[in-house]
Amino acid sequence: MQNDSGSVVLALLTGAAIGAGIGILYAPEEGKKTRKKIRRKVEDTSHDISERISHAKEELTKSAADQKDKFDRKLDEAISNMSYKADDIIATLERKLEDLKKKNAQLQK
Repeated sequence: MQNDSGSVVLALLTGAAIGAGIGILYAPEEGKKTRKKIRRKVEDTSHDISERISHAKEELTKSAADQKDKFDRKLDEAISNMSYKADDIIATLERKLEDLKKKNAQLQK
């Protein structure tokens, strides 16, 4: 969803820059002023795009870190649950082994 929003914003910025450039080209000013305006618009737009890319990188990095932390917590939880279950299984097997030893002892008498 965030990627789509970024694409839309980038498309809008690009469209605005192109529209502003075309508007400046058709404005009744001399070439030197027009070139300065175009250069300024290009610099402003490239600065805006750089900021948006930087922000997107930060968000992606934050999201990746959050997902890693979430995965680590779930893994720790799963290992903990498995440890408790393993303890239960071992205790059950030990009880069964004791029962078998008792039955074996009775059969040998």
